[in-house]
Amino acid sequence: MIDFLKLIGDSQLYNFHSHTQFCDGRAPMADFARQAVEMGFTHYGFSPHSPIPIPSPCNMTTDDVALYLAEVERLRKAYADAPTQFLASMEVDYLGPQWGPSNPYFSSIGLDYIIGSVHFIPSQSGELIDIDGRFESFQRKMAEHFRNDIHYVVNTFFDQSLEMLSRGGLDIIGHYDKVAQNASMYRPGIEEEGWFARRADELTDEIIQSGITVEINTKAREQHGRFFPAEFRWQRLVEAGAPLIVNSDAHQPPLINASRPEALSLLSHLRSK
Repeated sequence: MIDFLKLIGDSQLYNFHSHTQFCDGRAPMADFARQAVEMGFTHYGFSPHSPIPIPSPCNMTTDDVALYLAEVERLRKAYADAPTQFLASMEVDYLGPQWGPSNPYFSSIGLDYIIGSVHFIPSQSGELIDIDGRFESFQRKMAEHFRNDIHYVVNTFFDQSLEMLSRGGLDIIGHYDKVAQNASMYRPGIEEEGWFARRADELTDEIIQSGITVEINTKAREQHGRFFPAEFRWQRLVEAGAPLIVNSDAHQPPLINASRPEALSLLSHLRSK
């Protein structure tokens, strides 16, 4: 398992989570690389949404994997004299026991590290449904696929996350309470309900025990006013000594450092208490 804190040293200019033309990003990898170098980043990781065995407009295809890895190598050579180290990763979707970070395919293709995330959960009928993305889509899927059962959706998200963690294969756990964003819009105040808090605390406990690197994901800060995990969970992670890194989950080059300075400042304050 990579020691990301040792890798970055004292640098605050790093980002290990970004999306480009190979999935749902909005610019070519070369544009992100240029931005990272111009801003003086020491480490920059590309992490397209992994191939998955079901249709998805947001995930890269298996046919594009070789092209993606070749582009990482091309950029490394192009910026060989720059201070930025480029890394090849994927954000691997956990779909169940047969497909996730522990699948041997992902350890066989030469990635530098793997982010494990849950975006899809099985509906009550067993169909895998993407619960990430815009709230309007989530609200529609609640009615069409989940019988408007928010308890089922939240509990299944945490069940899938715990199962992914137990199976291993990931170096970073991505936005581990992401379901809270759409769930709290669907039912305001849900994060303060005891059952939700218990499930999130259960996952936090398992993450701490595993020693996995946890990302503070800043993508939703500007638009939705929140980090993942939620800021009120950070103290527990800090006190437990969990390795924490701050990723922007950038989909556009100008956002590679979006809200990261704020998150880093908040983390520093917690650590100094």
